[in-house]
Amino acid sequence: MDTQGEAELVYGDGEFRIVRRGAFVTCKVTGRKIPLSELKYWSVALQEPYADAEASLKRHLEVAGTEK
Repeated sequence: MDTQGEAELVYGDGEFRIVRRGAFVTCKVTGRKIPLSELKYWSVALQEPYADAEASLKRHLEVAGTEK
């Protein structure tokens, strides 16, 4: 089992579930690798992780802009 590669997660409200073990996930906005121990921001609706609050807000605004 690869614990050094990218993990696969299911994102829930305030928690996530590991589907495939790994050391990190990749931010949908920045492409930055986020160690699981540092993961704090994600979208339940979009099922994607973000490196920080700024990336999360940027993605939220992108998606909100396309729903008009």
